[in-house]
Amino acid sequence: MKFLLAKKVNMTQVFDENGRVSAVTMLSATPATVTQVKSVDKDGYTAIQVGTGSRRAKNISKSVLGQLKDLGLPEKTGFEYLREYRGEIPGEIKRGDKVSLEIFSVGDKVQVSSISKGKGFQGVVKRHGFHGGPRSHGQKHSEREPGSIGGGGRDGGRVAKGMRMAGRMGGDRITIKGLKIVAVDPGNNTILVSGAVPGRKGTLVELRSMN
Repeated sequence: MKFLLAKKVNMTQVFDENGRVSAVTMLSATPATVTQVKSVDKDGYTAIQVGTGSRRAKNISKSVLGQLKDLGLPEKTGFEYLREYRGEIPGEIKRGDKVSLEIFSVGDKVQVSSISKGKGFQGVVKRHGFHGGPRSHGQKHSEREPGSIGGGGRDGGRVAKGMRMAGRMGGDRITIKGLKIVAVDPGNNTILVSGAVPGRKGTLVELRSMN
C-alpha cells in the first residue's frame, strides 16, 4: 500500500525523449508523519493514519491534540490534515515515521482524490448540459430555462427525486484512476502526475497506488 498527501500547485507540460509533449499536474508533498498504526487485535481492522501541514492548536480539538502530544510538534501547533488509509501495513512502519514522496517511482499508476472547484449556484444549462428552449414561436426569454418538470400526472404532483434542476455545482470529492507518475523531485518536494487533477491551487490531493 502506497499513499501520499500533497497540495496542488499548478499545471504544466513536459516533453519525453521523443519530443512529444504531455500535460501534467505539479503537486507539492512535504513528508507526512505516521500518527497512528491500527491493528485487527486492537481496532478491528488494519490502517495507517498520517498527518501533514501545520495548524494552530486553538483550532484543533483537545482529543486530537492529546493524540499528537508526543510526536515532537512545535508548541501550540498541530497537523492541518489527518487522513487514514486501510490496507496491508508493512511490518517495519511505526508511529512517528515519515512518509515522503520517494515511495513512488516514475511510471507508477495511482488514483487521485480531491475536492473539485466550487462554482456556486448554477442553472441547468451549465450544471447538466441542457440545451434550453427554442428561440422561435414567441419564446422571448426561455433560452436557458429548464422547461416542464412533469410533476402533475407522472409523480402525484410532487418533484421526483433526482430531478435535474438548478443548484450548487462543484465542491464534490472526485476520484480519478489510472494516472501515472511522470517525475519525482525529492529535493523540491514536488511530484508530477499525468493529466489534470480536480481542485483549485492549494487543494489537498490524496494519492494511492493501484497495485
